[in-house]
Formats: sequence, C-alpha cells, structure tokens
Amino acid sequence: MTGYTAEHAAAGMDAELPAIETWANQYKGRDYTIEIACPEFTSVCPKTGLPDFGTLHLRYQPADRCIELKSFKLYLQEYRNLGIFQENIVNKVLEDVVKAASPVWAAVEGDFAARGGLTTNVEASYSQGSGFAEG
Repeated sequence: MTGYTAEHAAAGMDAELPAIETWANQYKGRDYTIEIACPEFTSVCPKTGLPDFGTLHLRYQPADRCIELKSFKLYLQEYRNLGIFQENIVNKVLEDVVKAASPVWAAVEGDFAARGGLTTNVEASYSQGSGFAEG
C-alpha cells in the first residue's frame, strides 16, 4: 500500500456541481449523435494536489432532451479545483449526464496528459436498459 486511503478513492464523488441543463430534442426518434469535447479539462489529484490536464469527450444519442452547452461547460469548470481521480471523473460525468438528459446511449472518454511519464485514457458508457451497477 502506498498511502492511498478510502478517502482518497472517494474524494470528489459527493461534490455539489452545477446542474447540467437540457432542452427539448426536436428530432426525437432520429438516430443521430452529439459529441462535445473539452480539450482544456483540468482537475486535481486528491492525494498530491497536483493538477491533471486532459481532453474530455462526451458522445451521446439524445432521446427527449439535449445537453445545453453553457451549463455543461460551467459544470466541467467546477472540476478545476476538485480533488478527484481520473477514473472517477469519467464515471461521475457519465452518471450526471444520464441523470440530466436520459439519453438513448452515452459514452465519456477522458484522455489525460502525461504525468510522471504515463498517460491515462478512461472510457465509460451507458445505454438505456442497461442501467448502472450499484457501487
């Protein structure tokens, strides 16, 4: 063990973040995909306090609602000073998007910059009917 605790692992998961707003999908039932990229995503390691940088990608097929971009941008900016592991970021963003918009399917990918000579790429996905496993 290297000094990482359960508190480190859960850091940031209960943070209160701005609501992700949505608007009515005018093309409900149509098979189309929306991709949103945030190439300047930042957060903080919950143990060391060092910054993490990366590109966050959200891809989804809307059902009744679409993600409103300004609110999503403000939501993502709240991670800037939040101590949270990269794996948790990707899964939390996915859960919050699904809660806000109930898409047909969604996928979040975090492509994080090198730190200590290593890069990290984390992907998580959801589709209606599959739900999320209780953790």
